Parts: sequence; structure tokens; C-alpha cells
Amino acid sequence: MPLKTSRKTVNVALVLYDHMLATSVSLPIEMLRAGEAFARREDRRSPKLSIEMVSELLAPVRTRALIKLYPDKDIEHAQSPDYIFIPSLWRNPRPIIKKHPKVVSWLNSMWQQGSTLIGGGTGVCFIAESGLLDHHPATTHWHYVDQFKRNYPQVELKPDFFITQSERIYCAASLNALADITVHIIHQTYGESAAQHVERNFSHEIRKPYEEQRYLEGAVDRHPDELITQIQFWMRTNLSSTLSLTELALQFGISHRTFSRRFKNATGVKASHYWQKLRVEMVKDLLSASNLSIQEIAFQVGYQEQGQLTRLFKKQLKITPTDYRAMVRKKLFN
Repeated sequence: MPLKTSRKTVNVALVLYDHMLATSVSLPIEMLRAGEAFARREDRRSPKLSIEMVSELLAPVRTRALIKLYPDKDIEHAQSPDYIFIPSLWRNPRPIIKKHPKVVSWLNSMWQQGSTLIGGGTGVCFIAESGLLDHHPATTHWHYVDQFKRNYPQVELKPDFFITQSERIYCAASLNALADITVHIIHQTYGESAAQHVERNFSHEIRKPYEEQRYLEGAVDRHPDELITQIQFWMRTNLSSTLSLTELALQFGISHRTFSRRFKNATGVKASHYWQKLRVEMVKDLLSASNLSIQEIAFQVGYQEQGQLTRLFKKQLKITPTDYRAMVRKKLFN
């Protein structure tokens, strides 16, 4: 798997301020470090991470858990980051935001210079305060939705989505959603194998992949092919079908060649890969949430032989369905 970036170093900044949730800083760091370690074991040319914790002042920051965190740099002397994580706050974020106008200004400046911002929960309010989210989609912690609407009426709040993506701004409604975004960033930086490794070890409890949870600004405009949209919907709702892609194309009145070309142009992936990924995600859900046998699960996703499913699953996740079930159940129920 080729690297998603050619940079030698990826700079990451995590903003610190009083009453933040420590886990919304510690979890991304641990996941990113795990992705880096895996990738560099496979290829020493993989990018290194340079991670800094930054704040307005070089002074200890008291988190909600009463754990003190010590910034590496103040924001005036911080490195130019590729990614900036803005952690969630406990309860009403307004008093903290009012105390940190320099952080708000710094986030705006860094975004203008090319940084990607990742806001977690009510930390999204720092981004909204900067004006960068005006007329763009965002999400936040469910408890703060009504007040967010009052405070930032120009933001297109999407409270039904756990994740939103607009240009270089990601918003996460929960800690699990923040973990999903972090896996997505690892995939972009280090490739699929590293992302799967981190997901297996940190977050198999996450229900759906990043792409299925997010509200992606402009996604409809970038995929205007209504016929392919209909076919995608058919695929998602007919995972047990044994139709070949050629038969599926004919069912929608086009040739297999035209279907393959239009599907790749519209979605950026091959139709076969898209359908396989849908099936693997369904298999993951059934393995974790049902007592169906592997053979029965194979039937549910359109395979007549258990071996077909096992080979596909192992190819994509580097683990057998049986071992995956054992691992997830251990995490979920022990």
C-alpha cells in the first residue's frame, strides 16, 4: 500500500485550555502514534509525527479530570501544524472561549495558512467563534445543539450527523466520532493497513466507517450521476443478491463497460471494490451483534460458500471472521 503523503514529517498540534476533556487529547495522540509505529515498521520512509501540545500561555492546564497537562509551546512559538485538534469542553464552553481570544485568532490564521482543523464536541465552538464555519456545515455535542444554534446562527448545524467535513475542517459530535476521524487521518497519512491496525486495537466498537457517518459538504455536487446513486442505493439494500456486476448493469439498462466507467468516475472507486466493502461492513456488524454462523452470514451477504467470505474478509482486514468475532466480543462484553 503506497503512502498517502510524501511529506517526511507530519506536524500535529493539540490545543490545551482549562476544563477540557483529557481524553479528547490523549486518544488522538495514542492512535496517531500507533499508526506511525505500524507504518514505520513496514517502511522506514513513512512520515514521522511531530506532536506538540500548545496553549496561550506556557503554564499547566487543568483538565476536567483534574489531570494537569503541560504545553510544549505557546501558540506564538508553535510549529506550523498540518493538523490541529481542538478538544471538547465540559458543559458550557462560552466562558472558556471568552478567555481565549488569541486561540480563536490563531486557529483562523493557521487555517488560512493551510492547516486542517479537527474540533471535538463543544471544542467546535472555538472554530465557530473564528467565523470559519459561517455558511458551512458543522456538528457538536448533542447537549449543546440549541445553544450552538443561538450563538452561531450563520453555521449550518447538522445535529443528526456525528461527523461533518467542510474543506479542511472536521467536526466530531462525540469521542467515538473523534476516533473515527483520527482513523481517517491515519488512512490518509499512512495507508489502509495502518488505519486497520489502529482500528483493530483501539476502536472496533465504532459502528460504521468514517465515510458513512459524515456529512460531506458538496458531496452531491461532486457526484451528480443520478443513475449511479440509484445503483449504490440498490447495492446497499440488496447485499444478499448473487447478481454479477454485469447482470446488475443490465438490470439498470446499461452495459457493463459503461457501468464500470460511470461508477468509477462518480465515486472514485471500482464498483466491485465498493460492493465488497459494503459486504465486509455488514459482516462486521453481524459478527459482533448476532449469533449467526459464518456460513449463515455468508448467505446474508451474497456468498454461497463460507470460504469465499473468509478469503475476502481476511484480504481486507488481515483477520479471519472467527478471530474478528472473538476479538470484538471480548472487547464488547468482558
